[in-house]
Amino acid sequence: MGLTKQYLRYASSANFNIIASPSCNTVFVVLQGQEGRYVAVGGCEDVIVWDLRLGEKALVIPGDKHEVTYLAASPDKQFLSVGYADGSVKVFELSSADLVATFSGHRSADTEIIIWDVVAERGLHRLSGHKGIITQVAFLNDRNILISSSKDTFVKFWDLDTTHCFKTLVGHRTEVWGLTLVKNGKYLVTGSNDSELRMWEIQDAQNKSDRPLVVEDIPGDVIDDDVQSDVVSPISCTKAGSILRAGTGRVVGLTSNRDGSVIACFGADNNLEMFEVKSDEEAKLKMKKRLRKQRKKELADSESTNIKDKPTEPEENLIPTLRDEIMRLPIVKYGGKVKSSSLVVGRGRELRIASALNNNRLELHTLGLSVKGSQPQSLRVIEYQGHHSEVRSVAFSSDSLAVISGSAEALKIWNRPSLACLRTIRTDYILSLCFVPGDRHVLVGLKNGKMLIVDIAAGDILEEVEAHSKELWSISLLPDKRGCVTGGGDCTVKFWQFELIQSSESKAKVLSVLHTRSLKLEECVLCVRVSPNSRLIAVSLLDSTVKVFYLDSLKFFLSLYGHKLPVTCMDISSDSTIIATGSADRNIKIWGLDFGDCHRSLFAHDNSVTGIQFVPDTHQFFSCGKDGRVKQWDADTFDRILTLQAHHGEAWDLSVSPNGQYVVSCGSDRVIRMFTRTEEPLVLEDEREQEREEEENAEVEHSEETTVEGQSALHLPSKKTVGSEKAAEMLLECLEVGESYAAELKQYHEAMRRTGKETSALPQPPAIMMAYHASTPAEFLQEILAKIKSSELEESLLRLPFASVLKLLPQLVSLLELPQQPHTEVVCRAALFLVRVHHGPIMSTSSLLPTIRKLHVLSANKIGELRDLVGVNFHGFLFLQHEIEAREGVALFTEAAAQRKQRGKKRRGPTKRAILTV
Repeated sequence: MGLTKQYLRYASSANFNIIASPSCNTVFVVLQGQEGRYVAVGGCEDVIVWDLRLGEKALVIPGDKHEVTYLAASPDKQFLSVGYADGSVKVFELSSADLVATFSGHRSADTEIIIWDVVAERGLHRLSGHKGIITQVAFLNDRNILISSSKDTFVKFWDLDTTHCFKTLVGHRTEVWGLTLVKNGKYLVTGSNDSELRMWEIQDAQNKSDRPLVVEDIPGDVIDDDVQSDVVSPISCTKAGSILRAGTGRVVGLTSNRDGSVIACFGADNNLEMFEVKSDEEAKLKMKKRLRKQRKKELADSESTNIKDKPTEPEENLIPTLRDEIMRLPIVKYGGKVKSSSLVVGRGRELRIASALNNNRLELHTLGLSVKGSQPQSLRVIEYQGHHSEVRSVAFSSDSLAVISGSAEALKIWNRPSLACLRTIRTDYILSLCFVPGDRHVLVGLKNGKMLIVDIAAGDILEEVEAHSKELWSISLLPDKRGCVTGGGDCTVKFWQFELIQSSESKAKVLSVLHTRSLKLEECVLCVRVSPNSRLIAVSLLDSTVKVFYLDSLKFFLSLYGHKLPVTCMDISSDSTIIATGSADRNIKIWGLDFGDCHRSLFAHDNSVTGIQFVPDTHQFFSCGKDGRVKQWDADTFDRILTLQAHHGEAWDLSVSPNGQYVVSCGSDRVIRMFTRTEEPLVLEDEREQEREEEENAEVEHSEETTVEGQSALHLPSKKTVGSEKAAEMLLECLEVGESYAAELKQYHEAMRRTGKETSALPQPPAIMMAYHASTPAEFLQEILAKIKSSELEESLLRLPFASVLKLLPQLVSLLELPQQPHTEVVCRAALFLVRVHHGPIMSTSSLLPTIRKLHVLSANKIGELRDLVGVNFHGFLFLQHEIEAREGVALFTEAAAQRKQRGKKRRGPTKRAILTV
């Protein structure tokens, strides 16, 4: 075998610049026993937990490929569930960031609800009924009921015991964008495209309230009746009234704190509206005050008009209205559009509001609910850790220790090892960047044509040079490091020389540039590159050509034709022999600089190519495009070496470090991604095989739902995955290997029976069985079933043909007959699923009926034994608890809770009690 050329793999090493993704919600989490200090947000595919007291990242839970779309914290404050754009859900433990469970059942944003068992790590039910994308779900307190809202304008109530929808609210005429439960599940609040927040009162069906319906601040009658199905409803849901929002447009988000005492609502503007839901006692007090004022006013009016006062109903018989229960809180105003918000009420009724904005900012505000007339106060703003808009350009310093990035509003300097932001300089829209030799200054090209000279140490702009009259698209250093070349939208290429001039403010000299000469062209200049040997300069124009000139005389040398759309980026190799050009036609062309011949045209990206740069001292180069990918190429063999799924959206620019060790890229997802060259060798054949396998896996996961012959779709709460396919293959292999080994054992025993003595040694189990430490086919099957993920068991069994099912059922019987069976639950679950799915063919096969009867008896007995075992263990622990309490004279668990409560009282001080005298 001949020698093959190997490459070293570049792997993703860090993501920075992202503070909070606008496509994901914000949620308060508890770390180190502290609530209200830490907030979890989505950072593209990662989950970032920010410490709002220190303004630093407290925890980062890395993701894989897909963007995080939703977060939810568990009620016990120990776990965080993360939803991804591909429809999968992962559960992490907050204290250790360990992955606890993975659920895969959704096909991206579908119209179905799946109920998962977190403990058993399996899907229970798939609820279908909505015709549009589901926008929010919530469990009803103390009831096994789920409420869901959707873009189909409906709000549905689901009974999880029967898995059916028993009530549908049709009071909305447009999409329902959010819902939340308030006052411990007494009210349901929904929001849609109008300015009205509808409030629905939820009660038991036999305790239906006769509350008068009130529409607050809404003129006219806008009340809609709800429509429920014929199913007997366990609860009643009647419209209690409405609240008019101050903002206009649709409701973007609707949330509340854990007990539902505060509602937060935000739309398409920069404001967050909040409403406090009073307790029953507070509502009655407010109602009494309101009635007394009303009576005083009526009494004054009656005295002035000599009209007798009408008798009033006693206050004890009156029911508070929404005007008494709902109080509008001050509006929190932000510097950008609110994308998500989370609330928590702490000690002293201090409300904390954490909000993520669309401009990559995270803000924390506080509001005292117990202080009358208090206003929201800003406690922390996290903004300097990232750009507020898309990053358009990046560049490395000459020592590869610093990275600069430019966006529409600022220039940032980053420390590459620590990923810390060192400087932030406010600028106009940046299109191009370049370090000045010495790494103390930066040249910045702006959209308005100006070129800025920035002092990194001082963080100041030294000079604004009127370089071009239109966009300054490209800046390139000259090989002698004494100047630079710029190309702009005013059809000119300008040459600049670095010089030191006397500062007017101090005696020290500062850097400046001197314009030496210009090259006038007929089309707009999009990119400029100078060959490292100082011989040629290449200019890409808007007419889809690249013109090459001699650097010294600026005489025309070559014109590179071939691209169908303008060339947006290009680069020249270190030996000045090859130039690579990337175009909006999605192609990369490799040219020779000797004669201008095109060596190869490569279909590189699925959208426009936006960045190209060679690795120093090699003919390898990286490219990025609007398809979000970063790719590595070999310009000698024209091979694609590596494809990196970099950005969720367009990738705008990339830069390769001078030592070739690092690559950074930026894109529309506001993440700056760094890739590091590892010591792992990369073989092209293996890489192509891995890519083909990933494509096949993607096709498997996006395929249609599997059906069994003779019946409709099973509508399982899971979906077909690569794991379920592999598990089915493992089961088929297990059955085949077990059958062959069982035949060998049968032949051996028959030979012993005929001869009456051992004619040969006992057949050894196959190697795969020995790898699983199994000596019999039953033990082998037991180990295989135990290896299958709980969430993929049904899908893997569904992949088996009926002939294999006929072989599997008798073996399940033999497994249940074992005296010590550690996986009884899995075996029973597999048997019941196979019988349910293949009920028709099984019942028509008379030879299987005895096997089914044995399965029925054995599974019932085994499950009964498990229940007895759980009961014995539970009461045994109770007995041990009573024994310890009687011997030690303490109350387990209750004493620690009482001590903690006492410490909390000492911190808060004595409780002030109100005394009512009659």
